[in-house]
This record gives sequence, C-alpha cells and structure tokens, in this order.
Amino acid sequence: MGVKMRRMGGPGNFLLGEEEKKALIELIDSGRIFRYGDENDPEFLAKVWNFEKELTEYLKIKHVIAVNSGTSALIVALLALGIGPGDEVIVPGYTFVASLTSIIYAKAIPILAEIDNSLTLDPSDILKKITGRTKAIMLVHMLGGTGYIDEIRKIARDNNLFLIEDCAQAFGVTYKGRSVGSYGDIGTYSFNPMKTITGGEGGAVATDDEKLYKRAYSIHDMGHLALRKGIEMGNRTLIGYDFRMNELSAAVLLVQLKKMDIIKNTLKEKYQKFKKGIEDLDGVDFRHFPDPEGQIHTILTVLLPDEKTARAIGKELDCGVVADSGWHVYNNMEHFLEKKLPTKEGCPFTCPYYKGKTVEYKKGMLPNTDKILNRAINISVGVVDRGLGSGFGISIDSTDKEIDEKIETFRNALKKHL
Repeated sequence: MGVKMRRMGGPGNFLLGEEEKKALIELIDSGRIFRYGDENDPEFLAKVWNFEKELTEYLKIKHVIAVNSGTSALIVALLALGIGPGDEVIVPGYTFVASLTSIIYAKAIPILAEIDNSLTLDPSDILKKITGRTKAIMLVHMLGGTGYIDEIRKIARDNNLFLIEDCAQAFGVTYKGRSVGSYGDIGTYSFNPMKTITGGEGGAVATDDEKLYKRAYSIHDMGHLALRKGIEMGNRTLIGYDFRMNELSAAVLLVQLKKMDIIKNTLKEKYQKFKKGIEDLDGVDFRHFPDPEGQIHTILTVLLPDEKTARAIGKELDCGVVADSGWHVYNNMEHFLEKKLPTKEGCPFTCPYYKGKTVEYKKGMLPNTDKILNRAINISVGVVDRGLGSGFGISIDSTDKEIDEKIETFRNALKKHL
C-alpha cells in the first residue's frame, strides 16, 4: 500500500522535462562543460557562474558558492569557520547522517542534542550540551520546515558560538519572510534528487560575510581565488579541496530554479487538501512549525498518541514510523555509533586535545527524540522517499482523485488501529 508512482524523489525531480533537456543539449553542443572558461568565448555559457548569481538573488544572501553536494557544502562551511580538532559542534539526533559525518571529517566532535515536536533542535537541550569546547551549533531545518531560529541565534550569540544552518531539506523555506540559511554565519543547501530542486547532485554554501565567502571559495576549489569565471594560475590562499559543481548540473538547476513558484504553490495546495482531509480524526496531531507560513510543504508529519498505534498504522500503510527512517535517525546510523572511520590517523575521537576523554554514542541516548519519532508518520506531499519514511502519500503531480484515495486509505488505517 506504499506509493505507486513513476519515480521517487523531490518535487523538482518529478518536474524534469523538455526545458532541462534543451538546456543540457545546448550545453553539450557548446563543448564547454567545465565550470571555468574564457569570458570572450561565445561557446562558454558559464552555467555555474550564472546559477550562483541567480541563487544569491533568490535567497537574498550576498554570496553563494555552488558545490558538488550538500555534504561538501557542510564540510566547506565547517572548515571556513575554522572548526577542527578539539572543537564540539551541537547537532540534532534527527538529521541525515551527512550532518554528523561532515563534522567528523572536519576532525571535530558531533554532540547530539534532542529535538521536540518541531522535529528540529530543542533550544533547552542545546543549553545543556554547551561546554568549554563547543564551537558551533548546526541547526538542521528538517522536512521542509524551520527550526527555532530566533531562540537558537540568541543562544549562539550569548555563548560566542557560530551558527550553521543546514538547509538541505529546506530549500525554498522562509522564516519571517527571509530565506533559511540567511540567519546564521553560514548556510548550506543540497540539490540531489530527493530535494526541492535537483541537478542530479549538487549543493551550495551561502553567507553575507565576504571574508568567510572568500575563504570558503578557496576551500572548495584548491585554494583558488573567488569572483572569477576563468581558470586561475598563480598563488593560492590555502590548501583546498575539489568540490566544484560542473556545468551540467548547473544547467539543470538554472531551469529548476525558475520552477520554484510552481513548486511552492502546488505543494501548498496539495498539502492543505490532504491535511484538511484528516485533521478531524481523533488522536491525530501534527508537527509544530516555528513559522507555519514559511514551510515548503514537502512532507506532512502526523503525530499519533503512542508508539504502538503509530507502528500499527505505519505497517498498514507500508511506510513504518519516522524512527525507522534509515540514516536520518541516530539510532539507525550503525557506522556512526561504532565510529567506523576509514583510518585512525587524525581520528577526532582520539584527538590529543581530549586528553583521554572518550565521547560515546549509543542507541537510546536521546529519549525525547526517540519518543517523538516512534509515534510519528511522514506522509509524502512533494518528497517521495522511503529513506525519509515518506513511502506513503502523494506527489507534486498527483491528481485530486489520487489525493482523495490516499486520504481515504489513511482514514481507514487510523480507524482500524486507533
């Protein structure tokens, strides 16, 4: 009884069509698919450059760097802030595993914190997790909605901490009229097929701080200087990585970015229809949004009275509960819990700054998070992803008839088990 659709993925993936094909063919015919080229060459279309410029305008953030993945964006952000050995970064136990692994590969220590019914960081638990080694808070805006930006910004300021906004699942989301990613010191985004818009792969780093931007740019591209279209030869500012986005991904993303109004309006309409169809049911509650008007309406999260009921309904719908949604829940990240790094050299868990201190992770260490996720079910609206637990529901191209059928299916399952 799971989703029977033409594909899995986010709304942008469902809307791939002739416009994207045309953009790719034009680019391939040009023969210029590397992000740098000669500005005087009419065949060089500078797709990455233009995507970065259009993204700054869309997000209303001064500086954007296009990278090859959301994970790379997080690594760049952490390193640009100077986070490294001996540093602790507070991060929620409900997030995609990349939020944690990026901290580890920056050679810092993830400190797991609880979520609440917003499915994002609980500010009260952040305060409990701050130590003398805490360097940053990574606020992850989950499932198309925001976290408690005002409260967490204040905690960061009061404790002299950096605020990183992980907006991988929240592109297009706003908080009090401003794009998520614009409130912290630095924000990151993802454009893989499960996200709001997609280039197949891809990500972005955004900041209003010019010095931070230039440092992040150098980190993402072998130490090269920013603000250029052409290949640079000469001095480097630092030793960097190669996290560049290619022209092919950017060509698709430029088209997809133009579809954002359609995506947002369509998802809102379908979300509201589905929610209206089930909100009268006894025992049904919904996720809390710090800014309901700013959400992107990709997933409708239902909170049920208890785990037993939720699991029975999740089984009936063949989607399970959110607690079982793979590498989005700390309990399911066996490689993280067991610290399975490829090498012990430079391992942050044995960092000499810790002087023998051991940081342990184990199942059940976040009881409030577990309690919430065990009784939650994700209904897909724009993101159809069994890995997120959203294997039941609708998609951006579902008809009214299909929506009505899914509403009826959910209602019947609830009446049967509640």
